[in-house]
Amino acid sequence: MPPLSKIVKWQLPMKRVLYALAPLVVLSITMFGWRVLALLLVCNAAAVATEYAFTRLYKQPATSAALVTGTLFTLSLPPCLPIWMAVVGVVFGVVFGKMVFGGFGMNPFNPALTGRAFLYVSFGAHMTGQWAKPYEGWLGGLVHWGRTAASAPDAITTATPSSLLKLADSTGSWAQNGMDLFLGHSITGTIGGTSAILTLLCGLWLVRTKAANYRIVISGFTGFLVMQTLFWVFGVGDALDPLTAVCAGSVVIGLFFYATDPVSASQTNQGRWIYGAFIGIMTTVISTLSAWPAGTMFAILLANMFAPIMDYAIKQMVAKKKARAA
Repeated sequence: MPPLSKIVKWQLPMKRVLYALAPLVVLSITMFGWRVLALLLVCNAAAVATEYAFTRLYKQPATSAALVTGTLFTLSLPPCLPIWMAVVGVVFGVVFGKMVFGGFGMNPFNPALTGRAFLYVSFGAHMTGQWAKPYEGWLGGLVHWGRTAASAPDAITTATPSSLLKLADSTGSWAQNGMDLFLGHSITGTIGGTSAILTLLCGLWLVRTKAANYRIVISGFTGFLVMQTLFWVFGVGDALDPLTAVCAGSVVIGLFFYATDPVSASQTNQGRWIYGAFIGIMTTVISTLSAWPAGTMFAILLANMFAPIMDYAIKQMVAKKKARAA
């Protein structure tokens, strides 16, 4: 077997994303146990092996983007998801979200979300109805392996914050739930989406290092907050208040880490403003008006779909303006 340096080619932007995700991984282990680390290692190994199976045909290594895909994919999962399902999902995401389009730099869709969407429609009960309660105490999950559906069925019947609040017909409010949602204390949810404040800090560091484009982040949050506020004020679909909504779901981690994927996102500055706003607005629309309590994943994949043609149209308009000016 060749050494790791021959299998994976490291890229600085991908390293920065992994650095930014490290605190979220540590928190997730503390909350849900060491099983999270096992899931992370297996998913990353599967992602790298799948990409390398294609790139070795051209005598090229896999890229470190495969590790970013594996990590982001793991953080988007429920803590009790069977490991074999996670492997199936990440392999699907790398193959059909990336490699069939030509590999790194050619994929129109975010591979991590492609894999998650596949699991979402294929194993709906596991992806939407089985959530582990975080371990409590100072050491939390650091002294536990982790809960699974088979070992602790009574621990996985709860739901995510966005699900509970939506089912409660918006009786939850920022005053009642805000601090727990903001800090992630005793909050169920995806492996990496429990603490809004930690995710926000990690995301801001990512923007500061220019590994994530600030235009997408700013326009994304603006679009979400404006649309969520309008829905809340006018009582559309029992919409939550904007502060609770932004902390209860996957909006923060989605906008900072998934929407800003440098390949599947818009490539023009004008397009990035539109792309981010579209994701923010559609997240609110899907979350409020559909059966899904969190619509960030679908909003990002929809934006991925339209990003290339939008960039093409913008470049054509810019070229025509320059031609007229000349």
